[in-house]
Amino acid sequence: MSMGDGVGPTVRPDFMPFEAFDQADAAVQRLIEIYERNTAYLRTALERIARGEDQLGRVRACYPAIRVAVHTYDAVDTRLSYGHVSDPGVYQTTITQPRLFKAYLTEQIGHLLHNHGVPVEVGESHVPIPLHFAFADGAYIEGQHLEAMKRPLRDIFDVPDLAVTDDAIVNGTWHGRDNEPRPLSPFTAPRVDYSLHRLQHYTATAPGYFQNFILFTNYQFYVDEFCARARAMLSSGQGDYEALVEPGNRVLKRGDAIDAEPVATRLPQMPAYHLVRRNGSGITLVNIGVGPSNAKTITDHIAVLRPHAWLMLGHCAGLRTSQRLGDYVLAHGYVRDDHVLDADLPTWVPVPPLAEVQVALEQAVEEVAGLSGWELKRIMRTGTVATIDNRNWELREHLEPVQRFAQSRAIALDMESATIAANGFRFRVPYGTLLCVSDKPLHGELKLPGMASDFYRRQVGQHLEIGIRALELLREMPPERLHSRKLRSFMETAFQ
Repeated sequence: MSMGDGVGPTVRPDFMPFEAFDQADAAVQRLIEIYERNTAYLRTALERIARGEDQLGRVRACYPAIRVAVHTYDAVDTRLSYGHVSDPGVYQTTITQPRLFKAYLTEQIGHLLHNHGVPVEVGESHVPIPLHFAFADGAYIEGQHLEAMKRPLRDIFDVPDLAVTDDAIVNGTWHGRDNEPRPLSPFTAPRVDYSLHRLQHYTATAPGYFQNFILFTNYQFYVDEFCARARAMLSSGQGDYEALVEPGNRVLKRGDAIDAEPVATRLPQMPAYHLVRRNGSGITLVNIGVGPSNAKTITDHIAVLRPHAWLMLGHCAGLRTSQRLGDYVLAHGYVRDDHVLDADLPTWVPVPPLAEVQVALEQAVEEVAGLSGWELKRIMRTGTVATIDNRNWELREHLEPVQRFAQSRAIALDMESATIAANGFRFRVPYGTLLCVSDKPLHGELKLPGMASDFYRRQVGQHLEIGIRALELLREMPPERLHSRKLRSFMETAFQ
């Protein structure tokens, strides 16, 4: 028991000191033990106070943490771009929901043990768990119980603190105090918790359903096609996917009747659909809607799940006279005219194409469209995509933006792709973009209602199939090839 903030003594569970582990499984199990004990402690205290029991002081429980101390410059196998530290020192990170991240943590800790030959230490940190984050998987307490409390919630429990919930590590702006351990992971526990709760809010699905390969789209047509394909596949028992999870955490398993229940009628802001495969190796599709703000918001949060790749499948304005409606654009560069990431990733930072993703997308187009080599150029161009934050840019004096697009050699214009690619670069998540030309505003080719319906019927199915096939090709790659050095700087965390 200790004094806390002038409101009486602080009560907390018995402190669990750091203990050394030389096996990744055992280290993760201790993380789970500390986290589940401490979150249960907070929930129990709230339930007790909500029943009317007096609480004279504060209630606090802290996140578990993992740390490693490296004392030499001994050479390690650096063929893998992560899993090791660059300099001697103490490295530490707080951990949340270790059961959700069990496979990831086991892999990352295993690399540390193998590469450095020293044990890792697991124990209790001094970073408080906010009460709001102690309720996972949709658990909650009745609102009327909180209203009946005699004192404000924040007088008794820790609440989210934005001062320790930021992206300083991934942005490369982290500066530690003297003798403070250096970061071991790209995200702290409070930052991860913040995003896990936001994901549930924006997508109406639990974070545990998200798969390691992500498709983003900005049209409901793609969602309808994705769900139809998934339902038919699961109903027939074909393929190796196990379930489809829809908003509201509605699960359709292999062999279930297709029309078991109607889908949710009240959709969240950015609904997610998960085609589940063993070990999280399936595909998640998110309809992000329109605009770079949505694109940034959802990728900010999905990034904490450490997916293996994400791709943007959307529609764009073709900027070249030689393009036709329905042609594909494989982005190999981006003009970031969206501005939503300017404060996190300066516009002078290049967002390069990733060879592994580019090859997978081109191969997928070849397989699905049945074209290759010179013939493939009939339907697909590779070039720069400009992303803008003004959907109605045509209604303003557009001589200046058109001149800039021409100088950049842009061949397509949209509102999300550069944002998703830039956030992939920032968060070290492999990214790619394959767009479909849906209109050509500079050349007077705008879709009329009848034209649009026909266009979507013809193109959406093929475009989606290409995206799914590209992710399957990426899934077949060894992780060390996909998570390459191209996304990592010279000052990086050991955890991927």
